[in-house]
Amino acid sequence: MSIRPFRDIKRRKTKEINVGPIKVGGNNPISVQSMTNTLTTDVEATVKQINKIQMEGADIVRVSCPDELSTKALKEIVKHVDIPIVADIHFHYKRAIEAAENGASCLRINPGNIGSVNKIKEVVKAARNNNCSIRVGVNAGSLEKDILEKFREPCPEALVESALRNIKILENENFDNLKISVKSSDVFLSIEAYRQLSNVTDYPLHLGITEAGGFVSGSVKSSIGLGTLLLDGIGDTIRISLSDDPVKEVQIGNEILKSLNLRERGVKIISCPSCARQGFEVIETVKILEKRLSHIKTPITLSIIGCVVNGPGEAAMTDVGITGGKKGQNMLYLSGVRSEKVLTNDMIEKVVSEVEKKVLELENN
Repeated sequence: MSIRPFRDIKRRKTKEINVGPIKVGGNNPISVQSMTNTLTTDVEATVKQINKIQMEGADIVRVSCPDELSTKALKEIVKHVDIPIVADIHFHYKRAIEAAENGASCLRINPGNIGSVNKIKEVVKAARNNNCSIRVGVNAGSLEKDILEKFREPCPEALVESALRNIKILENENFDNLKISVKSSDVFLSIEAYRQLSNVTDYPLHLGITEAGGFVSGSVKSSIGLGTLLLDGIGDTIRISLSDDPVKEVQIGNEILKSLNLRERGVKIISCPSCARQGFEVIETVKILEKRLSHIKTPITLSIIGCVVNGPGEAAMTDVGITGGKKGQNMLYLSGVRSEKVLTNDMIEKVVSEVEKKVLELENN
């Protein structure tokens, strides 16, 4: 059971490309990405973090390759993970070639800072020969000098001009297996740049608010920026940039997509903020249930409401629901129907059990 969305988002039609086995663009689901913050040369730590990121629900992981030792490590890393890896490359064209040859599924580059046309040709050749896509990554903090001089400051038009210039470099080599990003730490600048870019190209767009900040501020800025664009139907893959554990980036990315009904994965909890009417400790209950149910990947809805003001109405629209009652006697709802009273002390175990039963039912149908 799920709540019928008030509106359906009509996504902008883009080209379809491959990032390893993940298809990006076209009619494919919007993918969620994150990036490791370990030293890439520490293979064990990097593999461990990639696996954690994947377990949280990421579809693609990016790894920085600043030197030859890192691209050599990449060859070993890809042997121990089963998620496509994007190699983050800046300035050194040989690192891009090495990454493509060592198992990267995508190269994140700015063709404009790779060097001469001959160097770009070598990178494109390596990407093509190894079935490797390319992300043209434009950033407000590293625009080309002549573009900055022309526009005097980073602005949407400057980011779009840089993106189109870099796309042209690749297209001149008959390469179009690419996606594009035009990121800024400024929410409004990012939104407008992506909107303008979406009007002049049909390549898939990688959305992000770069250097967004810590967990709270970065999550808020990213939710506003990416949420606005996604509501406009713009965006094919997303990355939340936080000064925090990369696993949290995936959590926020998935929650943004789930909130917009653009991704169905795991338990979607509808819960109240709690007040003096609550029949049980709502906040602590939600925290416990989030952890206890984090292993579930099948889409399912759960309402946790502390009293009867909104509880029955919310429970009527979820697969499993609990409404707080007097004297610790709370009402359990299954598929929107009143089922039985549950004592507060037994409530968490009962909810976990019923959610897991419902998941098995959904998986077997």
